[in-house]
Amino acid sequence: MLDNMIFKQLMKHSFTIPVEVTYPNGKTEKYGNGAPQVKIKVNEKIPVKDLLRNASITLGEAYMDKKIEVSGSLQVLINSAYESANSFLNNNKFKRFLPKQSHSEESSKNDVQSHYDLGNDFYKLWLDKTMTYSCAYFEKPDDSLEEAQMNKVHHILKKLDPKPGSSLLDIGCGWGTLMLTAAREYNMNVVGITLSEEQYNAVKQRIKDEGLEDQAEVLLEDYRELDQLPFDYITSVGMFEHVGEENLGEYFNTISRYLKSNGVALIHGITRQQGGAYNGWINKYIFPGGYVPGLNENLTHIIESGMQVADIEMLRRHYQRTLEMWTDNFHKVLPEVRKMHDERFIRMWDLYLQACAASFESGNIDVIQYLISKGPSARTLPMTRDYMYKD
Repeated sequence: MLDNMIFKQLMKHSFTIPVEVTYPNGKTEKYGNGAPQVKIKVNEKIPVKDLLRNASITLGEAYMDKKIEVSGSLQVLINSAYESANSFLNNNKFKRFLPKQSHSEESSKNDVQSHYDLGNDFYKLWLDKTMTYSCAYFEKPDDSLEEAQMNKVHHILKKLDPKPGSSLLDIGCGWGTLMLTAAREYNMNVVGITLSEEQYNAVKQRIKDEGLEDQAEVLLEDYRELDQLPFDYITSVGMFEHVGEENLGEYFNTISRYLKSNGVALIHGITRQQGGAYNGWINKYIFPGGYVPGLNENLTHIIESGMQVADIEMLRRHYQRTLEMWTDNFHKVLPEVRKMHDERFIRMWDLYLQACAASFESGNIDVIQYLISKGPSARTLPMTRDYMYKD
């Protein structure tokens, strides 16, 4: 009885939009003014002790197991929960962080492979043709996802102001679009690193297919173990979110070590302006070992590693739109996904995509590009930003 009362109070104060909630006893309550934008059906009682232990895991699992069903947009619902000061996502009674996690080389490899080695065929279904699994960059309102992903690749490379024949290291190279574009269109000599066997095999084949063996190399190894000469440039997209809070300093020290004197790096990743945080459900089901660092943390580590900041750009709204497009694509290919995965996985992945879109929409998280140099800031770069936008 007490659990039911507390859960109803939780629902009552958790959203900024009108919602309708149907409880396990069949009774329906409406919260907020106006017609409900989203309807929630609670099929089984949710123990309050589980919510207090970790609200994100408890509610995420309840949705995956159909203990909770939602009619309407998950993104709209979760965004409203982020915007409500008294919701389970913001109230300190319900916020719980995970214990300190391991980020040894072995655990990092396992973490990466648990997500990225779901299979290239799965990701091909809903990513664009570039197989780029990170925030796109929308130069025009009507850019397609593929256009926006290539915009992002060129935006990153242009920021480096790269010279033909120079060397580039791409840490966490994904399926290789950025590194191979740098080789093919910017005449750079590139090395990509990944811990995903699926990605490694795909990139190796792309290098062969595109005839870039003399300019491009992909390595299946931990970024901390690279044994090569320093590089003129380094890129790393969507990587530092995986290294762990305790290893952020080592990550930026490694970048500094791999950069030549006055070398330039473009580091692109999810960052919280409010400070670093874990998410229990995301860590358990999507990105094991993940940690979203705070803006101040990253800046401190950059400076302590002997590098300086040349430019910072926030791309929060770009990632929101990227995730919305991924969600639409995912929904369109559900018949194919069902041939690979069960309904629990599908509900999990749908929740992941829409919850992340809501988190960017609400400003709970951001994605930031850090242009940094080893030595005085931007010593080798043009004086103004104009060069970043020239064809």
